[in-house]
Amino acid sequence: MRRGVNTAQYQAASRKRTIVSVILIFCMIPVSILTLVRLAGSDIYIAGSLLIIIYTMIPFFMVFEKRKPKAREIVLIAMMSALTVVIHMFFHLTLPLQAGTAMVIISGISLGPEAGFLVGALSRFVCNFYMGQGPWTPWQMFCWGLLGFLAGLAFNKIEYRSPSSKAFSAEYASIRTGDAGNRPDSTDTELKEEISSTNFKLIMGPVLSILFAMVAAYVSYMLFPGEDNTFWGWRLYCFGLAGLLAGVILQRKRLNADGLTMALFTFFVTFIVYGGIMNVCAMVMSSVMPGGKSISLNALRLLYITGAPYDLEHAGTAAVFIFLFGRIFVTKIERIKIKYGIYR
Repeated sequence: MRRGVNTAQYQAASRKRTIVSVILIFCMIPVSILTLVRLAGSDIYIAGSLLIIIYTMIPFFMVFEKRKPKAREIVLIAMMSALTVVIHMFFHLTLPLQAGTAMVIISGISLGPEAGFLVGALSRFVCNFYMGQGPWTPWQMFCWGLLGFLAGLAFNKIEYRSPSSKAFSAEYASIRTGDAGNRPDSTDTELKEEISSTNFKLIMGPVLSILFAMVAAYVSYMLFPGEDNTFWGWRLYCFGLAGLLAGVILQRKRLNADGLTMALFTFFVTFIVYGGIMNVCAMVMSSVMPGGKSISLNALRLLYITGAPYDLEHAGTAAVFIFLFGRIFVTKIERIKIKYGIYR
């Protein structure tokens, strides 16, 4: 952020970007996907994918509404997108870890919700050039982008520092003189201590809300088993989403980016949000294919039952990756932001 911008202007611009992002993500993108599927079936998924990329670029470039973008800021977004693609492809071919999902969440934590959504959508689009493009591509782009956006809202702390403050003056002087890259001990130690500080009070509310929702889901199954005859189905997603929303309401403060907190966030959000949306995607795609089943609650219930094991594996492996490597990536990205004065 440039010098001379006051706190009120910065906070107003941040709120404006968040509102625009929410409208685009939760209204425009889903409506566009469903409209394209309804009118043109699954034949123009590339056009839908490009439309999503355009949508995701709008809130990101609102950051540069009152100033010119710096090359270093664009390069950081491109670097995280490329790194996400490479790491996802590497683990896809070697170890069964959903590293791409974890990298998107790391991008949202480190760069903010708008950049997190852009990295997620763009990375999924590029990944599918190697893994296979299809009508599922816009859905996957939306889901990955949504994970990055939610991570940015839950974790990212963008604090304005006045140019007259001592902290800003010392940091700015070190950046101008090049000393920021030569004093890793103090800065890196402070970053690692801040990132590694786990506050269990901050995460207990959301975790207990989701666990209580799972207990309520099991009780509802015992009382009203319905036609499913299994607990592993739509109840996990619906009650889990209710617990996730309750946790958001209870949790007023943003989360610390330590390994345990990031892993728990990754597991729950990936399973509930990503898995829940992609099961709907499978039903919609099946309805437009020859001989496919029509859109119905019975078809969706069946997909939730069969999709739960994969979604658990997806969420679990992504959580393991971010628990092992999340702190390392977040620390390095924060170091880059400080050294080159990005988003200051």
